[in-house]
Amino acid sequence: MLGLGTVGAGVAQALLAKADSIARRVGCPVVLHRALVRNPHKPRDLDSILLTTDPTAVLDDPAINIVVEVLGGERPAHQYILAAIEQGKHVVTANKEVMAKHGPEILERAAARGLDVAFEASVGGGIPIIGPFRLDLLANDIQEVTAIINGTTNFILTRMAREGVGYADALREAQALGYAEPDPRNDVEGIDAAYKLTILATLAFHARVRPPDVYVEGITRLTAADFRYARDLGYAIKLLAIGRVAPGGLELRVHPTFLAADEMLAKVDGVFNAVRVDGDLVGQVLFYGRGAGAGPTSSAVVADVIDLAQRIRSGGGPTPLPPLDPDRRALPISEVWTRYYLRLIAVDRPGVIAQITRVLGDHAISIASVIQKEDVVLEDGGDSRHAEIVLMTHRASEAAMRDAVAQIGQLPVVADVGSLIRVEGS
Repeated sequence: MLGLGTVGAGVAQALLAKADSIARRVGCPVVLHRALVRNPHKPRDLDSILLTTDPTAVLDDPAINIVVEVLGGERPAHQYILAAIEQGKHVVTANKEVMAKHGPEILERAAARGLDVAFEASVGGGIPIIGPFRLDLLANDIQEVTAIINGTTNFILTRMAREGVGYADALREAQALGYAEPDPRNDVEGIDAAYKLTILATLAFHARVRPPDVYVEGITRLTAADFRYARDLGYAIKLLAIGRVAPGGLELRVHPTFLAADEMLAKVDGVFNAVRVDGDLVGQVLFYGRGAGAGPTSSAVVADVIDLAQRIRSGGGPTPLPPLDPDRRALPISEVWTRYYLRLIAVDRPGVIAQITRVLGDHAISIASVIQKEDVVLEDGGDSRHAEIVLMTHRASEAAMRDAVAQIGQLPVVADVGSLIRVEGS
């Protein structure tokens, strides 16, 4: 093993505690031989494991058949995975960043040596999703993958929706419970979900997707007002990862989304994750469960170890990655078409809504509904009365909507453009 942190320790404990049942499933013992750690003197309940601070003690040991990488981060994990492959070892990894940035190249290098890299834990923790994409769903042309794949942000959004708390308070609660890191940027800015969508989209659409191909927007600007309006209009707010086949290419985006309250994904709350897949043969299927934590992640990692051990014993070869279509391009966000929720503060006097709708009309954006709430108090005071205006649009292009919102923000009667959120579902 490379790493014995929270996840690594959970994997090691599972391998030791379930050694007898794993041996029965494989047909021979699976022995945890050595583990790379930063501090070998740290107290651990893993006395039977040989600890080392030297990565070559793991990577170069001829007695080791499988290397489990649970270090996290791109470096040095990427280099260690490649080194393990060069030494003729199969690899199990939970590393979403490495697999998002380098996955196809790693798999190709392993396959060239008759080896495999298993990475079920890199996306959904304990939710089995990589395996189905690599085998069970191969007969399908996948049209769409829509997912809630970050437990931290889903917990925060659930608290904001149910309790009406602000973003900062919900984040502090998530940190106190251990759901959010002291530095939560990767989660709350959508970076973690974008890595996972990169992996899923590569597998689902047989295209070489890279992290920069995914448009990313986090949850930090959402307010209690947005959740109130969402509820009144029949929606939930979720951080969705969306991969979709569209005319001209692939939509790949992670952002807060108004999702119709009767959708299955709208009911996924707390730290739970879900991945919805639409295939031409299977129809719509949903994978649901806990997406993170030592237990669920250990489940996926140990399952990968058992699978590789069985194949080593039977002489089976690697699971190939289907050829990737070089002509499938990722669409820039400006080319995406969807519906929008727009919330803004404007001077409360006749003709204001007409000015706003005129700008939208000039950009061929049709309005589905308008809500106006009067007597909004601005932070900087002022003598003018203001109102909060919420508009829901029909489908429009992202480019047109952004241009329109920029012009609306320049209108003298508009004090603030509060939120622009994309809308999915009925």
